[in-house]
Amino acid sequence: ITLLFSNERCLANKHKPWIETEYQGIVMENDNTVLLNPPLFALDKDAPLHYAGEICGFKVHNGPGGSGSAQFEAVVLDRSTGEGLVRSKEPLDCESQKEHSFTIQAYDCGEGPDGTNSKKSHKATVHVRVNDVNEFSPVFVERRYEASVPEGRLFDRIVRVEAVDADCSPQYSQICFYDIITPNVPFTIDNDGNIKNTEPLDSKRQHVHSFWVTAFDCGKNRAQADAQVIVTVKPSCKPGWIGWTKRIEYTPGSGSIPLFPNLHLETCEETVWNIQATVELQTGHIGKGCDRDSYSDRSVRRLCGAVRGEVDLLPPPSPATNWTAALPTLPSSDSSLVFSFNGSTHVAVVPDSVASAVSGDHFTLQLWMRRGGASTQPPANQARGNRKEEETIICSTVKNDDSYSHYSLSVHGCRLSLFYWPDVSAARPVKFLWKLEQVCDSEWHHLSLSVQFPSVTLYVDGVTFDPALIHDNGAIPNPVPHQRLVIGACWGNFTISHSVLIHIYNIFSFWLIGKFVSGNVEPHSVVECLYACREGLDFGDLETLGSGMKVHVNPSQSVLVLEGDDIESFNRAVQQVTYRNSLRFATPGVRPLKLTTSLRCFSEENCLSLRQLEGYLVVLQPDAPQISLSGVGPHLARPAAEFEGLQGVPLFPELRIVCSLSHQNKQQTLMSDAVAHTLDGCEVQPLGEELNPEREELLIDMEALKERGLDIINTTAYIAITGAESISVYEDVLRSIRYRLAKGSARFERRFRLSCSEMNGRYTSNELTLEVNFLHSLDSLYHPSHLLASQQQFLHPSHHTGELSGHTLPNPHRNSVVPGAATVIIMVCVGFLVVMVILGVFRIRSIHRRGEGARGGGKEGSNQWDDSALTIIVNPMETYENRMGIATDMEGECDDEEEVVDSPDDTSDDQRIIIKKEGRDSAPRRY
Repeated sequence: ITLLFSNERCLANKHKPWIETEYQGIVMENDNTVLLNPPLFALDKDAPLHYAGEICGFKVHNGPGGSGSAQFEAVVLDRSTGEGLVRSKEPLDCESQKEHSFTIQAYDCGEGPDGTNSKKSHKATVHVRVNDVNEFSPVFVERRYEASVPEGRLFDRIVRVEAVDADCSPQYSQICFYDIITPNVPFTIDNDGNIKNTEPLDSKRQHVHSFWVTAFDCGKNRAQADAQVIVTVKPSCKPGWIGWTKRIEYTPGSGSIPLFPNLHLETCEETVWNIQATVELQTGHIGKGCDRDSYSDRSVRRLCGAVRGEVDLLPPPSPATNWTAALPTLPSSDSSLVFSFNGSTHVAVVPDSVASAVSGDHFTLQLWMRRGGASTQPPANQARGNRKEEETIICSTVKNDDSYSHYSLSVHGCRLSLFYWPDVSAARPVKFLWKLEQVCDSEWHHLSLSVQFPSVTLYVDGVTFDPALIHDNGAIPNPVPHQRLVIGACWGNFTISHSVLIHIYNIFSFWLIGKFVSGNVEPHSVVECLYACREGLDFGDLETLGSGMKVHVNPSQSVLVLEGDDIESFNRAVQQVTYRNSLRFATPGVRPLKLTTSLRCFSEENCLSLRQLEGYLVVLQPDAPQISLSGVGPHLARPAAEFEGLQGVPLFPELRIVCSLSHQNKQQTLMSDAVAHTLDGCEVQPLGEELNPEREELLIDMEALKERGLDIINTTAYIAITGAESISVYEDVLRSIRYRLAKGSARFERRFRLSCSEMNGRYTSNELTLEVNFLHSLDSLYHPSHLLASQQQFLHPSHHTGELSGHTLPNPHRNSVVPGAATVIIMVCVGFLVVMVILGVFRIRSIHRRGEGARGGGKEGSNQWDDSALTIIVNPMETYENRMGIATDMEGECDDEEEVVDSPDDTSDDQRIIIKKEGRDSAPRRY
């Protein structure tokens, strides 16, 4: 019994199995056995005891991530040695999971066959890596690759092809090399898939190259499907703008049109990071720098809503405004009157009556100015920028109540200065100075200087400029107070010491248009309207402007700048550049156009340089407006007594003015009235002799003209109404014109001519001629001579001379004493014979006078004859009807030359009628 007990104690399971703490394993995708390093062995110190010293099994647990045990198992190969094996329960996929981790424990067999008192080892970590098998072939990302290259060049890379492999390992997933399988092509491919040409390509020899490429992975598996490569050879690439049109036509009334609808930039694949294009429209030769309203400056001010009460310091020369008569003028394409000044001989001294209309310290001075130019060269010692003397534009001293204020506007080099002296007897002068390139660039500029002392605002081309310097000139001796306003220089008796501003008779050259002075300060909106161009560059739709794009237009809209960094966006933006002209009757002609491009590249040394493109925009001749005057005459016959009344007789009571457009297209006969027309002047002119102020005059309602803002020039030679207004207003004004004569001044006829114009005389109406006939009564028009009077006294002593008709009259007084029948017959015959002789003499004399009048130039009034020595009794209505009939027959058959028409009735009237058509040989007046 004691022995058996000792044996049981020897069989007791006293020790735990032992394994390595960590294993590294490898398993292939196509195998399930895991090769461990070190090999899996479980040892037990109870060996060689049966059961207790043997390993009965291994148990797999989850790894650190909570997974792994379900895919693997461990089996015992030899219980006595403890050798084991780890294997996967199912095939592994490297592409889905490359590594697995789990823990494992070993169990001994316990103390008997039933495994009682079994012990387990500690947990060991097992890391298993799944080795890849080259089971996938390469696949191209694209089945077709396309590229285009210019001809004649070798490229480092034309296009790159790319293939991928689904294997997980670097060995089998990498593409080791590519290959072109199409033979005899001038291309090669490297191991990265870059294709380049081996020789320069020629688009004429072969425009398109097509070939196939394949790929191999590092396991030498070939791609499942090959890829096609197509290379298009373009003609030689020349960097620059493509689609440039040198000539662009613009039809007036078209609104805005794109200038470059098909233009795009070709950089030949040069990488640029900044593009800047400058479009310049040159309109310096169009009037004052661009197409503006073609009305007079005064009319434009009215259309822009300028403050009333302005004074024109440089009006057109006339008897009433003669201070500009001696100034030289220059031609202007927009009918503006341009005065030239040189500072010495060309000076305008404004009369005191005009200068005194504007006084005080609140006024606005506006003018168009161009300084210098090609036609006027300064002296050698006064070159541009180096002139030592200041050049006075306007110099004024005005009287304000009991004090005098002085201001002077001048230029010096590229500086504009205003010298202002609020009170020449007390305050010290102040000088405002602006540094401006606009005063020395020889271009037209609009200047508006608003003085609201001590505030001074300068607008140049509608843009506000602040003074660069304001300073007090210090104490200056008081000049002799004398009101004076001079344009172009300052007067000699106003010399101011210690001042470099004012000089006497400066030598310079500048041109002025429409210098206005207003006693009020003009609003900025009015200044912008006065300067605004009606034509210029614009951008179509800012909403379509791409990201990173910028567009800038200068105030005169003559320069437009585009800037961007993307070529495609830049090309779309360039195609949105437009030209607009809001004038229906745009000034026809050529506008030069320039496009300058600047490129910036990453490599500035090899960056592209594009030449400047030049073209021109042609504004076609607009459809001319037809201004038609009708509803008048051609004859106006009224009793002379009506003309001698206080109100006179209206000349054009039923005048009708119609403006329409006649299209140049012969197939289109439509006359369009859709355009709003505005007349700017009408003129009534007496033909022949001028009006005699002592005997006749034209009357017009001055209050109505003033209310409508119209101006009038009333002389004996013509009466002109000016100002931009509607047709209906001009109709009302012209219908109110009346012709009045003094008592006893009526003649037989007087002729007037009426014409109107639009856009400062650019378009004129037809000339409407009206002949005024005065109907005289027998008592007032004809006075019998003493011979016929004596006959009538002898025949009828109790009757008035107005009762005679050239025939014998019966005696109404039956009780009067009457000579015998023979005596009566003799006296009547003698009287009739005398009348016929006198009538024949009159006709011969009349024909002779008419012939002299025709040879003398057809002067009006030559048909007035002296009837003091004649005794003629005629029917005035019959004379007027005869004249009317002849004029009606001849209407429409007159040529430009004189024609002599014989009367068809030789028995009743053998006079010759001379007709002369008035021609338009004189240019329209500008006001």
